[in-house]
Amino acid sequence: MPLSDQVDHALGFVATIEESLGRHPRSVLDLGTGGGLPGLVLASCWPQCQVVLIDANERRTSFLATETEGADGRVLVLRGRAEELGRIADHREAVEVVTARSFGAPGVTAECASPLVEVDGLVVVSEPPDVEANDRWPSAGLQAMGLVARPATRFDGRFGFRVLEKVETCPDRFPRRVGIPTKRPIF
Repeated sequence: MPLSDQVDHALGFVATIEESLGRHPRSVLDLGTGGGLPGLVLASCWPQCQVVLIDANERRTSFLATETEGADGRVLVLRGRAEELGRIADHREAVEVVTARSFGAPGVTAECASPLVEVDGLVVVSEPPDVEANDRWPSAGLQAMGLVARPATRFDGRFGFRVLEKVETCPDRFPRRVGIPTKRPIF
């Protein structure tokens, strides 16, 4: 996607989150942030919000750490796997919203996001274009991780999003060890 479309897509996360919460979030974690989208756009839209950008790639996280140096400590860049970070007490169920743009298949995304988002928080996932989203998020699979799917939404007629609400604590067995969610997805 051209950069302008990527920024518009990130603004779709902003609109979806604000509409779902009815306000700005207190904290957001961007799973597999890559080059920092949508995380950097979220940070610029919400100056009072703590934003955590995680990615397993050293080059990406080094670049983002340099780019966010002047953010007064409210943008934290972490290098690591979501499966590992979801088991660390300081990160477990510690943010109000988790975002995922091209992170992985629905079962992988749900399993990696649920341990990181607090109860009553949200996981907001970018949906692929022209895909029927209802079959991608089975109720039983989500329930196993304390999540419930809200109806899919669209932003600007171009971008689709799915909001998952965290309704109960994620069982301690999630996330499973590195690589297992991808090799053997829950759904």
